[in-house]
Amino acid sequence: MLREQLKVMQRQLDWFKKQLFGPKSEKQVYDLPGQDSLFQPDEAPLPEQPADAEKRTIKAYQRGTAKKQRDDDCLNDTGLRFTADVPVEVIEHLPPELTGPEADQYEVIGSKTTYRLAQRASSYVVLKCERPVFRRKGTEKPVTTPAPFNVLDNSLADVSLLAGLLVDKFQFHLPLYRQHQRIQQAGITVSRSTLTNLVKRAIDLLRPIVDVQTDNVLRSRVLAMDETPIKAGHQGRAGPQKGKMKSGWFWPLYGDADEVVFTYSNSRGRAHIEQVLSESFSGTLISDGYAAYARYAAAQENVTHAQCWVHGRRYFIDAQKDHPETVTEALQRIATLYRNEETLKAQGLTGEKKRQYRLDHSKPVVSDFFQWCRDQLEQGGLVPSDPLTKALNYVLSREASLTVFLENPDVQPDTNHLERALRPIPMGKKNWMFCWTELGAEHLGIIQSLISTCKLHDITPYTYLVDVLQRISQHPAREVSDLTPRLWKTRFAENPLRALIDPRHPDRQNKQPEATVRAH
Repeated sequence: MLREQLKVMQRQLDWFKKQLFGPKSEKQVYDLPGQDSLFQPDEAPLPEQPADAEKRTIKAYQRGTAKKQRDDDCLNDTGLRFTADVPVEVIEHLPPELTGPEADQYEVIGSKTTYRLAQRASSYVVLKCERPVFRRKGTEKPVTTPAPFNVLDNSLADVSLLAGLLVDKFQFHLPLYRQHQRIQQAGITVSRSTLTNLVKRAIDLLRPIVDVQTDNVLRSRVLAMDETPIKAGHQGRAGPQKGKMKSGWFWPLYGDADEVVFTYSNSRGRAHIEQVLSESFSGTLISDGYAAYARYAAAQENVTHAQCWVHGRRYFIDAQKDHPETVTEALQRIATLYRNEETLKAQGLTGEKKRQYRLDHSKPVVSDFFQWCRDQLEQGGLVPSDPLTKALNYVLSREASLTVFLENPDVQPDTNHLERALRPIPMGKKNWMFCWTELGAEHLGIIQSLISTCKLHDITPYTYLVDVLQRISQHPAREVSDLTPRLWKTRFAENPLRALIDPRHPDRQNKQPEATVRAH
């Protein structure tokens, strides 16, 4: 008994050590077949080259020049590359000979250009909009030029500041108090509560867009769902829980149109799943092994439950230290499934062809794997507390849901795509730690839904937010779906609305976009 308790405690200690110091990657390293050593004897025959193999040019260092060969699109020797929308300031650097008393004795016969990447410290700009007051000759009534459009009425914040605050906090995880410090160092006095209020008001404008995106996600035929914890709101000002934060959960949903939304709940119970899915969703629900998803799907006639192979694989990884050979065999069997998935992607198979390929190549692997798991349990010698026993029972108890992907070509064998999409939440918690209120957690879910979806569709979140925050007030409410990132990319991305500070703004088109600075 004591020996078993010691083993359990040792496993717990190993788990904590791995979380703190161990690698996060779960990739397995396999030996190459037929290779006994990294070094082969001199008499070892060289591998034969195929007759039709084409010669490849290998880029290497040029002898004598000590410079690496570069692609043709390389800008210059510094290797700096940038797109056309990056602002460029031209600095004219003149030598003393061309500026001195004998400058007329020299003539310029050419020029050379070098590039440097520079940064302005705490770059904030105050826009001073001067509006003429005029009147028609012969009349006394003055007319004041209206102020340029602003997203928030009677606000000191330009749309560029609103988008910058949102992107810095929710994409790059820079808390508002740090942004406030940066603004102060730039010589600008503004309260932190003002920044908080600006973020809140901006996100409230975006709420209808996320509501429409959520509706579209729930119409997906295949939906992935997960949950991740967060601290949000105070327990109260009295009692033993004084000053502690409440536990809440984000429930991200990933639809088949590459859209993700983050719904918030103060509970991890099945009630939230029913509240979000029951009225709108019918199709295949992919999740991890959390029992609430299975119980919900079992109670629904129009929902099929599929589970994630990667979560089952992790149980075997936990048992690898105690049973290295057995676990390695299990991992190699699972790896065969993923090699088949890579082949599907490489060949571009979809629909019925994809389904038939899985039935021909992956189904036998899955059947043999589950039979192998049963054989391991029948051999005996495994106690219930053994990690391998838990791994075997985990996959066998979920055999039906782990095989759903074989019959449905639209179902992925895991929830890795959703795991990648929800990463901003745990990454952000390391910086801003918690949400001060539950309303703040809801706002976090709204803006993160748009930023994460922008990244899935290769949209720059700053460009998107600058456009949408200005466009939403003039866009028809019945067509608000056009402002979701997926549709915005096809309708407005080629000619987005610009901030007033942007040289490409219509009011600044008559000004030179490149500033000229003379260096002394």
